[in-house]
Amino acid sequence: MTNMKRRDVLRGFGGVAIAGGLAGCMGGGGTDDETETTTTATPTPTPTPTPEPEMAMLRVAHLSPDAPNVDVYVDGSVALSDVPFGAVSDYLALTAGSHQVTIRATDAPDTVVFDETLDLAAGAYTAAALGELDSAAENGFAVSLLEDDRSAPADDAARVRVLHASPDAPAVDVTVAGSGDALVDGAAFGDAATVEVPAGDYTLQIRGDTESNDGDVVAEFDVTVEGGRAYTAIALGYLTPDDEPADAAFDLSVVADN
Repeated sequence: MTNMKRRDVLRGFGGVAIAGGLAGCMGGGGTDDETETTTTATPTPTPTPTPEPEMAMLRVAHLSPDAPNVDVYVDGSVALSDVPFGAVSDYLALTAGSHQVTIRATDAPDTVVFDETLDLAAGAYTAAALGELDSAAENGFAVSLLEDDRSAPADDAARVRVLHASPDAPAVDVTVAGSGDALVDGAAFGDAATVEVPAGDYTLQIRGDTESNDGDVVAEFDVTVEGGRAYTAIALGYLTPDDEPADAAFDLSVVADN
């Protein structure tokens, strides 16, 4: 191929008033009177801290091979411009809650391919634009909202989420060359499966789905994953681009989640 408030504190201070009265008589039996007013301080109110708003992190993945470059609007404002096929944006920081997300063709802004409200709780998400715009396509255009686990695995392990985003590919198995270990079993278009593996270098094999995970290998990709990191590996493009409306060959894009 992957932003608060202050309250005013009102302070009241009790005034201090001292009144003195002195009467004097120059003669026998005279008395002195004295009056004193005591003071009481008004307590200072304790300010109530305003809680920080909860945040949602949203990134957008353009995985629709026959779609043009797009602009992404959030709540009516352009958030991402001229996003090409295969791109995964950085995370956008949004307050948790409902947000209107609109996707328009960059060169034809009147062409709206997606316009929906996304309800985002605190956390991280990937809005993956999948499928094809062609109305006759078997896997039509849709936006899938994926929850991203950005927590760190153990220092010697990596977490990999595999997303099947190739609209003309069948269900697949993903195996490790050499060992034959199956990391993903029977993932269909739009499926996402997560696995933890030891950190290191791998050659991943994409195979047609079989019960014993030994189907024909249709593609191989070399991948390096680091300990304590989380990734999303996206199988995208067309398995047979010569038969499709766009020249977007099958590929594996690995993006970091944390």
